[in-house]
Amino acid sequence: MAYFDVASSAPLHPVARQALQASLDEGWADPARLYREGRRARLLLDAAREAAAEAVGCRPDELSFTPSGTHAVHSGVAGALAGRRRTGRHLVVSAVEHSSVLHAAEAHEAAGGAVARVPVGRTGAVDPRVYARALREDTALACLQSANHEVGTVQPVAEVAEACRAAGVPLLVDAAQSLAWGPVEGGWSLLAASAHKWGGPAGVGLLAVRKGTRFAPVGPADEREAGRSAGFPNLPAIVAAAASLRAVRAEAAAEAERLRGLVARIRARVARAVPDVEVVGDAERRLPHVVTFSCLYVDGEALLHELDRSGFSVSSGSSCTSSTLTPSHVLRAMGVLSEGNVRVSLPHGVAEADVERFLEVLPGVVAGVRERLGAPAGGTAEGVPGGGAAGGRTAEGVPGESVPGGGGELVVDALGRRCPVPVIELAKVIGDVPVGATVRVLADDAAARLDIPAWCGMRGQEYVGEEPADRGAAYVVRRLV
Repeated sequence: MAYFDVASSAPLHPVARQALQASLDEGWADPARLYREGRRARLLLDAAREAAAEAVGCRPDELSFTPSGTHAVHSGVAGALAGRRRTGRHLVVSAVEHSSVLHAAEAHEAAGGAVARVPVGRTGAVDPRVYARALREDTALACLQSANHEVGTVQPVAEVAEACRAAGVPLLVDAAQSLAWGPVEGGWSLLAASAHKWGGPAGVGLLAVRKGTRFAPVGPADEREAGRSAGFPNLPAIVAAAASLRAVRAEAAAEAERLRGLVARIRARVARAVPDVEVVGDAERRLPHVVTFSCLYVDGEALLHELDRSGFSVSSGSSCTSSTLTPSHVLRAMGVLSEGNVRVSLPHGVAEADVERFLEVLPGVVAGVRERLGAPAGGTAEGVPGGGAAGGRTAEGVPGESVPGGGGELVVDALGRRCPVPVIELAKVIGDVPVGATVRVLADDAAARLDIPAWCGMRGQEYVGEEPADRGAAYVVRRLV
């Protein structure tokens, strides 16, 4: 098996394993106690804090260990908002933040606070000027990830931090995906990260709060970790997390260059070898190990299962791989195709042969899934006789209003069908209407709102817009070619 999902969780680094085993014998006592065993544990904790703070780029007394990255985010957001409650209750986040940040924003909103969600472009990055305009006199906190978890796009943190500094607003950075590659540049005020993203053990997070940042801990009171994280620390895991962060940083420069080359190869080869594919995320300002692409006419869950059977572990932001059946909020905010989505995140030390094998296997896997779904053959999206996908509902042509250029309107009933069926049905019938005529797709799958406009952009057709319907919505497409 080739594990290509380190953006979710990285395998335990060998240094982390060694540190964990060694500290199990030395780090079991309470580091707050003054007897010999406690002093020994405290020395381990202090050394781990110094190593982690050096990697983050802060002072040791500014850094606290938490039970997870999610805990660090929620504690950071809540504490910063509470510390600046006299300023106001306005929170600014980007539309593509990790779910932990967005959940913290939702909790703030439910408690009566205000939240501004800054949009992103098609690469997934915010425009610093747009972000700056979202800051107000009553803004208590701003949040921006250092790099996106799903598509790898690196955010302009330094520029946004400067805008926040000018407005007197602290900036919290979620650095979970990028911290293994280097410190976050810019004048951030708070930073959160998670050890299992860089090969440390799960269950250890970092929260850095720079001096001068107003912060009032929220939650159970405890004298440990500057009051920011209650409970007895998991010292062996903390030591292993700090040791592994130092180790991956030592490898980062050389490994980043190698992985960036492999990712560039994947981006280029996938675009050439797989018909009707969209490679998403910024091609230049990105993490060195992450590449994401979406395939038309493909069920994301089926694609992941087939790749798993072929020996590759990858992840997806497609709605059909989610129990909620809603597309990834990141892909939705970017306005890119969500169906058949694959995220490849390469681990340190990945073999070039495994990447080559993936590139050889992928086109056949995608073609097989498309064939089973009854998708248009040969990667074309027009000139194919109308009709439903295998086992699906038949699209019916019904009279519609006349359109410039003549012709009527064709209605595709895809109600009750999940991605990628509505787009497959649309692709099958677009060639049956004259140029200038329209096709109306009835669908109640949330992904259709994103995937039908994306299909139009990829296939050179005009997306007219969305209209209300008795069930779901009607998506109107005009044939141009």
